[in-house]
Amino acid sequence: MEGISERAYATLTGLSRGALQKARKTGRLVLFADGSINAAASDARRVAMTDPDQQMRSRGGFGGSGGASSEGSAVSGAGDSTSYLKARTALTVYQAQERQLSIQKKKGVLVDRARAETLVFRLARQERDTWVTWPTRVAALMAAQLSAEMEKASGVPVMIETAILQRVLETHVREQLTALADLRVGLG
Repeated sequence: MEGISERAYATLTGLSRGALQKARKTGRLVLFADGSINAAASDARRVAMTDPDQQMRSRGGFGGSGGASSEGSAVSGAGDSTSYLKARTALTVYQAQERQLSIQKKKGVLVDRARAETLVFRLARQERDTWVTWPTRVAALMAAQLSAEMEKASGVPVMIETAILQRVLETHVREQLTALADLRVGLG
Protein backbone atom coordinates (compact mmCIF):
# COMPACT_ATOMS: atom_id res chain seq x y z
CA MET A 1 0.00 0.00 0.00
CA GLU A 2 1.52 3.29 -1.13
CA GLY A 3 -0.64 5.69 0.96
CA ILE A 4 -2.88 5.40 3.99
CA SER A 5 -6.38 4.03 4.50
CA GLU A 6 -9.54 6.09 4.93
CA ARG A 7 -9.68 5.20 8.60
CA ALA A 8 -6.06 6.31 9.18
CA TYR A 9 -6.58 9.52 7.20
CA ALA A 10 -9.78 10.24 9.16
CA THR A 11 -7.85 9.85 12.42
CA LEU A 12 -5.03 12.01 11.08
CA THR A 13 -7.29 14.88 9.95
CA GLY A 14 -9.99 14.63 12.61
CA LEU A 15 -12.73 14.19 10.02
CA SER A 16 -15.39 11.49 10.04
CA ARG A 17 -15.21 8.56 7.64
CA GLY A 18 -18.48 9.75 6.10
CA ALA A 19 -16.93 13.14 5.34
CA LEU A 20 -13.94 11.41 3.77
CA GLN A 21 -16.14 9.18 1.64
CA LYS A 22 -17.98 12.26 0.44
CA ALA A 23 -14.64 13.96 -0.28
CA ARG A 24 -13.57 10.91 -2.28
CA LYS A 25 -16.79 11.04 -4.36
CA THR A 26 -16.40 14.77 -5.06
CA GLY A 27 -12.74 14.44 -6.04
CA ARG A 28 -11.23 16.26 -3.07
CA LEU A 29 -8.92 13.36 -2.20
CA VAL A 30 -5.83 12.32 -4.17
CA LEU A 31 -5.64 8.54 -4.48
CA PHE A 32 -2.83 6.21 -5.46
CA ALA A 33 -3.40 3.47 -8.02
CA ASP A 34 -4.09 0.93 -5.27
CA GLY A 35 -6.92 3.14 -3.85
CA SER A 36 -4.98 4.35 -0.80
CA ILE A 37 -4.92 8.06 0.04
CA ASN A 38 -1.99 10.38 -0.66
CA ALA A 39 -2.24 12.40 2.60
CA ALA A 40 -0.12 15.45 1.67
CA ALA A 41 -1.71 15.94 -1.76
CA SER A 42 -5.21 15.30 -0.36
CA ASP A 43 -4.69 17.90 2.39
CA ALA A 44 -3.70 20.50 -0.19
CA ARG A 45 -6.59 19.64 -2.50
CA ARG A 46 -9.15 19.67 0.34
CA VAL A 47 -7.92 23.09 1.50
CA ALA A 48 -8.16 24.46 -2.02
CA MET A 49 -11.59 22.98 -2.79
CA THR A 50 -13.42 23.22 0.54
CA ASP A 51 -15.22 26.28 1.86
CA PRO A 52 -13.23 27.60 4.89
CA ASP A 53 -16.44 27.96 6.88
CA GLN A 54 -17.28 24.33 6.22
CA GLN A 55 -13.79 23.26 7.27
CA MET A 56 -14.17 25.18 10.55
CA ARG A 57 -17.51 23.50 11.25
CA SER A 58 -16.16 20.04 10.46
CA ARG A 59 -13.37 20.58 12.99
CA GLY A 60 -15.77 21.82 15.65
CA GLY A 61 -15.00 25.55 15.51
CA PHE A 62 -11.84 27.61 15.49
CA GLY A 63 -9.68 25.32 17.62
CA GLY A 64 -9.44 22.54 15.05
CA SER A 65 -8.43 19.06 15.99
CA GLY A 66 -6.18 16.56 14.44
CA GLY A 67 -2.48 16.61 13.87
CA ALA A 68 -2.35 17.18 10.14
CA SER A 69 0.51 18.93 8.48
CA SER A 70 0.72 22.71 8.80
CA GLU A 71 -1.04 23.07 5.44
CA GLY A 72 -3.96 20.89 6.48
CA SER A 73 -4.51 22.42 9.90
CA ALA A 74 -4.71 25.99 8.67
CA VAL A 75 -8.01 26.83 7.05
CA SER A 76 -6.62 28.90 4.21
CA GLY A 77 -4.18 31.16 5.94
CA ALA A 78 -4.82 33.33 8.99
CA GLY A 79 -5.64 36.49 7.05
CA ASP A 80 -7.77 34.70 4.48
CA SER A 81 -10.00 32.87 6.96
CA THR A 82 -10.68 35.92 9.13
CA SER A 83 -11.48 38.10 6.15
CA TYR A 84 -13.70 35.36 4.78
CA LEU A 85 -15.45 34.96 8.13
CA LYS A 86 -15.91 38.73 8.42
CA ALA A 87 -17.38 38.86 4.92
CA ARG A 88 -19.61 35.88 5.68
CA THR A 89 -20.78 37.53 8.92
CA ALA A 90 -21.46 40.82 7.14
CA LEU A 91 -23.48 38.99 4.48
CA THR A 92 -25.50 37.16 7.13
CA VAL A 93 -26.20 40.41 9.00
CA TYR A 94 -27.22 42.13 5.75
CA GLN A 95 -29.57 39.29 4.83
CA ALA A 96 -31.15 39.36 8.29
CA GLN A 97 -31.68 43.12 8.09
CA GLU A 98 -33.16 42.77 4.61
CA ARG A 99 -35.60 40.11 5.85
CA GLN A 100 -36.55 42.27 8.83
CA LEU A 101 -37.27 45.25 6.54
CA SER A 102 -39.33 43.04 4.25
CA ILE A 103 -41.39 41.80 7.19
CA GLN A 104 -41.91 45.33 8.51
CA LYS A 105 -43.00 46.49 5.07
CA LYS A 106 -45.49 43.62 4.79
CA LYS A 107 -46.88 44.43 8.26
CA GLY A 108 -47.35 48.06 7.24
CA VAL A 109 -44.81 49.41 9.72
CA LEU A 110 -42.66 50.77 6.87
CA VAL A 111 -43.96 52.79 3.95
CA ASP A 112 -42.44 53.93 0.71
CA ARG A 113 -40.85 57.36 1.26
CA ALA A 114 -41.81 58.78 -2.16
CA ARG A 115 -45.41 57.65 -1.69
CA ALA A 116 -45.55 59.18 1.81
CA GLU A 117 -44.18 62.50 0.53
CA THR A 118 -46.74 62.51 -2.29
CA LEU A 119 -49.58 61.83 0.15
CA VAL A 120 -48.41 64.58 2.52
CA PHE A 121 -48.16 67.05 -0.38
CA ARG A 122 -51.64 66.09 -1.62
CA LEU A 123 -53.10 66.49 1.89
CA ALA A 124 -51.46 69.91 2.31
CA ARG A 125 -52.79 71.00 -1.10
CA GLN A 126 -56.34 69.93 -0.20
CA GLU A 127 -56.09 71.72 3.14
CA ARG A 128 -54.87 74.92 1.44
CA ASP A 129 -57.65 74.78 -1.17
CA THR A 130 -60.24 74.36 1.58
CA TRP A 131 -58.94 77.39 3.48
CA VAL A 132 -58.73 79.57 0.35
CA THR A 133 -62.44 79.02 -0.36
CA TRP A 134 -63.53 79.27 3.29
CA PRO A 135 -64.01 83.09 3.46
CA THR A 136 -66.37 83.01 0.46
CA ARG A 137 -68.46 80.28 2.08
CA VAL A 138 -68.78 81.81 5.54
CA ALA A 139 -68.60 85.60 4.99
CA ALA A 140 -72.38 86.09 4.49
CA LEU A 141 -73.24 83.90 7.48
CA MET A 142 -70.71 85.66 9.72
CA ALA A 143 -71.89 89.11 8.58
CA ALA A 144 -75.48 88.21 9.45
CA GLN A 145 -74.52 86.81 12.86
CA LEU A 146 -72.34 89.83 13.72
CA SER A 147 -75.09 92.26 12.62
CA ALA A 148 -77.63 90.45 14.81
CA GLU A 149 -75.32 90.40 17.85
CA MET A 150 -74.41 94.09 17.50
CA GLU A 151 -78.08 95.05 17.04
CA LYS A 152 -79.03 93.02 20.13
CA ALA A 153 -76.24 94.66 22.19
CA SER A 154 -76.79 98.25 21.04
CA GLY A 155 -80.47 98.23 20.09
CA VAL A 156 -79.58 100.00 16.85
CA PRO A 157 -79.83 98.13 13.52
CA VAL A 158 -76.31 97.52 12.18
CA MET A 159 -75.54 96.27 8.69
CA ILE A 160 -72.13 94.64 8.05
CA GLU A 161 -71.20 94.40 4.39
CA THR A 162 -70.56 90.79 3.34
CA ALA A 163 -67.97 91.83 0.71
CA ILE A 164 -65.93 93.78 3.28
CA LEU A 165 -65.98 90.90 5.78
CA GLN A 166 -65.00 88.49 3.01
CA ARG A 167 -61.97 90.64 2.02
CA VAL A 168 -60.84 90.87 5.66
CA LEU A 169 -61.16 87.12 6.13
CA GLU A 170 -59.34 86.38 2.85
CA THR A 171 -56.46 88.66 3.87
CA HIS A 172 -56.00 86.92 7.21
CA VAL A 173 -56.39 83.43 5.76
CA ARG A 174 -53.78 84.14 3.06
CA GLU A 175 -51.34 85.48 5.69
CA GLN A 176 -51.80 82.29 7.70
CA LEU A 177 -51.34 80.10 4.61
CA THR A 178 -48.18 82.01 3.68
CA ALA A 179 -46.80 81.35 7.17
CA LEU A 180 -47.69 77.66 6.87
CA ALA A 181 -46.03 77.44 3.43
CA ASP A 182 -42.65 77.95 5.12
CA LEU A 183 -43.08 74.70 7.07
CA ARG A 184 -41.24 71.75 5.50
CA VAL A 185 -42.04 68.13 6.18
CA GLY A 186 -38.90 66.07 6.77
CA LEU A 187 -39.30 62.30 6.52
CA GLY A 188 -35.78 61.28 7.21
